[in-house]
Amino acid sequence: MAEHNVTVEGTLEVLLNEKKYSTLKDILVTMNPADIAAVFEELEEERTPLLFRLLPKELAAETFVEMEPELQELLIRGFSDTELKEVLEELYVDDAADLVEEMPANVVKRILTQADPQMRKEINEILRFPENSAGSIMTTEYVSLRPAMTVSEAFTRIRRTGIDKETIYTCYVTEDRRLLGFTSVKDLLLIDDDEKRISEIMNPNVISVGTMDDQEEVAQMMSKYNFLALPVVDTDQRMVGIVTFDDAMDVLEEEATEDIEKMAAIVPSDKPYLRSNALEIFRQRIPWLMLLMISATFTGMIISGFESALAAQVVLTAFIPMLMDTGGNSGSQASVTVIRAISLGELEFRDLPAVIWKEIQTAVLCGVALSAACFAKILLIDRLLLGNTDVTVLVALVVCVTMALTILVAKIVGCTLPVLAHKLGFDPAVMASPFITTIVDALSLLVYFAIANALLF
Repeated sequence: MAEHNVTVEGTLEVLLNEKKYSTLKDILVTMNPADIAAVFEELEEERTPLLFRLLPKELAAETFVEMEPELQELLIRGFSDTELKEVLEELYVDDAADLVEEMPANVVKRILTQADPQMRKEINEILRFPENSAGSIMTTEYVSLRPAMTVSEAFTRIRRTGIDKETIYTCYVTEDRRLLGFTSVKDLLLIDDDEKRISEIMNPNVISVGTMDDQEEVAQMMSKYNFLALPVVDTDQRMVGIVTFDDAMDVLEEEATEDIEKMAAIVPSDKPYLRSNALEIFRQRIPWLMLLMISATFTGMIISGFESALAAQVVLTAFIPMLMDTGGNSGSQASVTVIRAISLGELEFRDLPAVIWKEIQTAVLCGVALSAACFAKILLIDRLLLGNTDVTVLVALVVCVTMALTILVAKIVGCTLPVLAHKLGFDPAVMASPFITTIVDALSLLVYFAIANALLF
């Protein structure tokens, strides 16, 4: 796709330089809006408004939605009031609401001025819902049918109102805005009696979500049930909108990105990497790095506390990095697996005993396998091949027993902390690799020196 965009970009630049605008338009109208937006992102900023004006109204609006906020703002500032109004008229309400959220105040004021009163009202309705709620990502544009309608009347209504709706495949049956059921265009097409009532066709077992439900849970429901759209109702069970599949995909992508950033000890950001400057990246990374650096002081204190033991058996120092790394990796494996299960709704707090028992079993198997390999490695390589006579069988035993216990402790910590964090209302992703590694490092050193004191001194 990247190579394709580079080729198209080069072609467009040549045509722009030669001022062959008719040919440019012919090429652009054959492209997908997402691909056009990707090409526009790579062009020089001063060329983008000219190319954008070559697009037909509907294609221009669809392309505009796919653009990054910075490029959208650039275009809006260059639009005349008429051009801005034309773009807004082609946008769906949820896309317009997203645009208002992303833009600075002076641009928002201009957008709302050019939007028609009905769109302004609907945008304000969406924006009043909390961020990350179902209400904040829904669109108020959906097809509603009345239960008393006939199939013929339903098709007439779909044809009359469907042009302005984001999806017409699923139609919702309402009465006084109360959600009664749903049907699909496919179901209507397959009915051979045009006078049959919608109430006889509809499925009354409709699954809906509330306006205040978490957007990630809504996206997971759509994935679970393979819905193209999911109705959103208020506290009185009145239908207020729908969440469409494309919005659910965006939510899953955002949530996955946020979890990855948190698991890597980075403050989440909505800005693409290549559009972030060094100072912004520094602000994202430094808080956690500072915290983890300070927390690592505990490991230094533990080593200092056993300074005399290390002086008597200097060889023990050589195995500290291996034990700490193995413990950290073991804890990270457990935590990432559990965090993923929590995010998919596979784990609840009541499952914690089963999770711990499963990780204990896994830790025993991993501990035995790694300890056996480590014992052979220490005696064959460190003692015989490298000729380190300080590495005795007893030292190897201390290291291997420590490794087995460290893996056990790491996996218990790694699987327990995310579940507890989720229960307390925190994001379990925070309890991922860096945080758990710091805890496991300290615990592995305590275990190591405790065993060394018991067996060597």
